[in-house]
Amino acid sequence: MKILVDENMPYVEPLFGDLGEIIPVNGRTLTAEQVRDADVLLVRSVTQVNAELLSTNQQLKFVGSATIGTDHVDLAYLTERQIPFSNAPGCNATAVGEFAFIAMLELAERFDSPLNGKVVGIVGAGNTGSATAKCLEAYGVKVLLNDPIKVAEGDPRSFVSLDTIMAQADIISLHVPITRTGEHKTLHLFDESRLTSLKPNTWLLNCCRGDVIDNQALIKVKQQRDDLKLVLDVWEGEPHPMPELVPLAEFATPHIAGYSLEGKARGTFMLYQALCQQLQIPATKNLTALLPAFNIKGVELAVIPNEKALLQLARFVYDLRDDDRVFRNSFLNANGFDTMRKNHQHRREFSALALAYHGQLEVDWLSNLGFSGVGQ
Repeated sequence: MKILVDENMPYVEPLFGDLGEIIPVNGRTLTAEQVRDADVLLVRSVTQVNAELLSTNQQLKFVGSATIGTDHVDLAYLTERQIPFSNAPGCNATAVGEFAFIAMLELAERFDSPLNGKVVGIVGAGNTGSATAKCLEAYGVKVLLNDPIKVAEGDPRSFVSLDTIMAQADIISLHVPITRTGEHKTLHLFDESRLTSLKPNTWLLNCCRGDVIDNQALIKVKQQRDDLKLVLDVWEGEPHPMPELVPLAEFATPHIAGYSLEGKARGTFMLYQALCQQLQIPATKNLTALLPAFNIKGVELAVIPNEKALLQLARFVYDLRDDDRVFRNSFLNANGFDTMRKNHQHRREFSALALAYHGQLEVDWLSNLGFSGVGQ
């Protein structure tokens, strides 16, 4: 069995090596000729899986995408061809939620403006938006959720309008899929008009899709409003962000908010499980066995961490400043954006760091944040 796989997908060999011949490919430049004799195709969001890509293949048994979203996959075409498909919903939700939370802590420290006490509006309450809300609520921050689709589905959580978030939120974090048409279109959801109407000193984070913000309009508005603070992990025109926009962001990264080792492993592992089910064979591999040991055995708490100490703990796990610095120095290089994504192998989640304490410290909120081993 020939398994064609995006070269940037981790843990493929230990999971799929026993199932067939693994052929790594560049997912962004993948051609129909390369796919012609593949039995299994494993992709990420940079690959458009459609009739054009699969036109010469008559033997494909399975398509998997190690992503939450499916906007890069022509699901109707796969159904028509009776090609089984699976993705990995929620695989990197924790990573994205922690990335957004850490970015907010970094902004709070940089501008001496504590996160605790602010109101955060989350636009899009699916997997990643919910994970962001989980971190914030564990820390005691007030969260406003906006998601008209979840409302229509009968989600029992409390939701507000986008106008309410615009009026009340000190921080807005975007977590919607890209939808280009229809009632709930998210393409340029934040256009020039909406960007201009952001309340003073708003922090705006985008960890979903670059096209959700009109990047050209964002440049124009930001140049006129230094009070707005930006955290941008996604960009219009990826892998070629507008060079004028990058310097205007407080933190800038190349679409890696979900790139924790745990999230990557989880995404690939979910596809392994789905393929095993499709082939009707037992899934014998173990997710936790894939992950390397964390470089810090544990941290003992003497007192309840304040916000500065919490940021220090977060930086043990992931220092956003490092990726921001590398990105600014490399994004204009040839393939700089994709090279950084490909080589991104150091990010961990809060669960990698074990915390310990003695006595009666009230630190359950650290466990709720995701840190492991919280206790005596």
